[in-house]
Amino acid sequence: MRYVPVILVLAGILISCTDSRKPAYVITRTGDTIIVAKQDTLPPPAPDSAGYFTKISTGSTTPEELVAFANTLKGIPYKYASADPFEGFDCSGFITFVFNHFGIAVPRRSVDFTYMNKQINLPDAETGDLILFTGTDSTERVVGHMGIIIASPGKPLSFIHSTSGKAAGVTETPFNNYYKGRYMKTIRIFRQNGR
Repeated sequence: MRYVPVILVLAGILISCTDSRKPAYVITRTGDTIIVAKQDTLPPPAPDSAGYFTKISTGSTTPEELVAFANTLKGIPYKYASADPFEGFDCSGFITFVFNHFGIAVPRRSVDFTYMNKQINLPDAETGDLILFTGTDSTERVVGHMGIIIASPGKPLSFIHSTSGKAAGVTETPFNNYYKGRYMKTIRIFRQNGR
């Protein structure tokens, strides 16, 4: 009988977008060795020559179509670790459901968007870009919440998301001081948006 050596790093698993204290895992295989490592112990990936990390393919879907559909889900309650509109959404469950509606595959956890697509400057954000935040503890600088940006000329930036806060569900929120303190980055999803 042949045995495959396994190296494990033990710690909690990040299940949902709200608990950023538990590190995510990455599983890799080198020959006959399987390595399970905490996400935060790995160096960040390098972007390609155009500034993109791992790419999300949006096909012919437009940012406006995506946001129009997301808006139809306003009022669905918050539910931890759920992507089911009949039960409720956590933040990444909401993102997963919206993108999957258009056949667009995306990661299920907010932390897994950390190195997706192309990071852009917040002033350059357009409708359909994703905005990433820490979890509720802003001192832990790990992505733990996210939303879809809504950018209208002449209006303050806002985003649609599923929150466990006062709204307790899918809502549109202005980019206010509370979220400015938790802000991590903005990523471009749709290539039809600016460069």
